[in-house]
Amino acid sequence: MRTVVFDLDGTLADTSGDLLAAANACFRDLGHGDMLDARDALTAFHGGRAMLRLGFKRLGTPDEALVDAQYPRLLSAYADAIDTHTRLYPGAAEAVERLRADGYATAICTNKPEGLAETLMQRLGVRGLFGSLVGADTLPVRKPDPAPLHLALSRVGGRADRAILIGDTDTDRQTGRNAGVPVALVTFGPEGREVARMEPEALLDHFDELPELTARLIG
Repeated sequence: MRTVVFDLDGTLADTSGDLLAAANACFRDLGHGDMLDARDALTAFHGGRAMLRLGFKRLGTPDEALVDAQYPRLLSAYADAIDTHTRLYPGAAEAVERLRADGYATAICTNKPEGLAETLMQRLGVRGLFGSLVGADTLPVRKPDPAPLHLALSRVGGRADRAILIGDTDTDRQTGRNAGVPVALVTFGPEGREVARMEPEALLDHFDELPELTARLIG
């Protein structure tokens, strides 16, 4: 089965506003006020711990124990307001629908905790467009380990030599390399076309281009 696997944050949806708000809730609880803003969207797409590290670094207290202590609070705050600002990128749902109509299987492989990813996709009304969803805690390992990608593929009857991974960060690039799966990186995230430095097999400027790109790379 030909399969297209998607990262979630920064690839299918711009989740940065809600992620940054959750991190700032932690810093406000500690009496510091908001430590992050929209300019930190790239850090947000690298996950909750990355945001906390950045905030504590700005406070002059780069202590991993503080990050560990605040991470559960961040997850709680994020779960409470997971879709306040989050939106699918233009054309994302339509592109996935077209892929499915053309006979491709579709899946999600994300470093967001599985439960939160499931909730978000349900709230956005597109969970049914994906045959499987593998999150950060589905397995004992996460991306860039190839195991989550292989699991996402196996759950929809796919295999690495007939698949492509759509992502937005070096984590996705390395996951593809480790799994033997070609990668297309989106250019509509915080880094824009600077993602080309990671030398993916393709760049995706808009979801309208995805069906043609997929056909070119995996048939």
